[in-house]
Amino acid sequence: MPAVARVSDFPVDRQFLDRWSPRAFSPEPLTRAQVQTVLEAARWAPSSFNEQPWLFVFAQSAADLAKFRPLLMDQNRVWADQAPVLVLIFARRHFAHNGKANRHYMFDAGAAWMSLALQARSLGLYAHAMGGFHQDKAYETLGVPADRYEALCAVAIGRYGDAGGLPPALAEKESPGPRKALAEIAHEGGYRAQ
Repeated sequence: MPAVARVSDFPVDRQFLDRWSPRAFSPEPLTRAQVQTVLEAARWAPSSFNEQPWLFVFAQSAADLAKFRPLLMDQNRVWADQAPVLVLIFARRHFAHNGKANRHYMFDAGAAWMSLALQARSLGLYAHAMGGFHQDKAYETLGVPADRYEALCAVAIGRYGDAGGLPPALAEKESPGPRKALAEIAHEGGYRAQ
């Protein structure tokens, strides 16, 4: 496994530096408790009006994985087919309490995704979110109502695997990525063009 040698400019909890999105997954199955634990962490994420608009539809059994894998774009299947768990994240577009449009649903689902990813790392697992999936097929295959939910992303979850099994172009990228300087993303007092 690549060493996670990230160093922050200011002291942050190590969990933020250790979290990254590998492509080399071991096909070794996860326990039901492990999967439920990462989903439980997502359940506790904050949301506007406590609406919890996220919906996680997941596959762990061989039969379910066979149904979920074709939902991924080919460039993601190359590596994600090895993951023992796949999750599709959807989010409800309207508030349940009044039916009005919820302009925060994606933000809230993002918070739930990050909770899932950090919990996975605390269990020694990895989670890799991907936008490359067939949205229309996801609604049809999984029975999620497209008029109520937006299909946001797919997530592979598992243990780190053998990067040697990846195509060479992906194996070269198999390490934690850098981050922009804090000054590029945090502007005190107002926006400053870079």
